[in-house]
Amino acid sequence: MKGCPYDNAVAEATFKIIKTEFVYQMTFDSLEKLTIEFRDYINWFNKLRIHGTLGYLSSEEYKQSFFKKAV
Repeated sequence: MKGCPYDNAVAEATFKIIKTEFVYQMTFDSLEKLTIEFRDYINWFNKLRIHGTLGYLSSEEYKQSFFKKAV
């Protein structure tokens, strides 16, 4: 089965955001510090960071509002 050329678009856009907001802004002394900081960043990205495509809500807020509408 042949894939659609747009299949990777979401992943590539997400990795670009991670590189711009996280990787290029920090330096890490060890792999352990990188792991801790990255987990903290992902938590912030999913629970606190607002997304324009989600109506300026965080991912968690958007998911909660979606489920409230579905019930």
